[in-house]
Amino acid sequence: MRSERFLRNKEEGKLRKTFLVILAVIAVMSAGFLVFASEDKPAAKVIAYYFYGTSRCPTCYKLEQYSKEAVETNFKDALVSGKLEFKSVNVEDKGNEHYGNNYQLYTKSLVLSLVKGGKETKWKNLEKIWEYVSNKQRFIDYVKSGVADFLKEAE
Repeated sequence: MRSERFLRNKEEGKLRKTFLVILAVIAVMSAGFLVFASEDKPAAKVIAYYFYGTSRCPTCYKLEQYSKEAVETNFKDALVSGKLEFKSVNVEDKGNEHYGNNYQLYTKSLVLSLVKGGKETKWKNLEKIWEYVSNKQRFIDYVKSGVADFLKEAE
């Protein structure tokens, strides 16, 4: 009788441990889900689009390089958090033709787009990049200022 009680207690102990392990696994998975859910994309973000065509000259490549550098070196935290994106888009690729009409593009361009709730609410073509391409620091300062202004509106 005593050995039966001992075995029953031992089995109950194993069941309790198994139950606690299952609860712990559920708790960890739930916490992971909550963290994942809270890391959703921000409600507002800025997209910096560099638009180009298939035919490109050295200056066109420089415009893209400086634009990307200005964004990536000055707004690392915003890029990591998803509040800012940089995208190079060939407007001549199939499916991208609409950008030309949407942003009234006539040449290679850097366009900032403010997106709130999944919809674009504002955009600006940073047209002076052509004027500043021969002065890298002035170019980067110009882009930095434009992006910073849009990011303020995304907060």
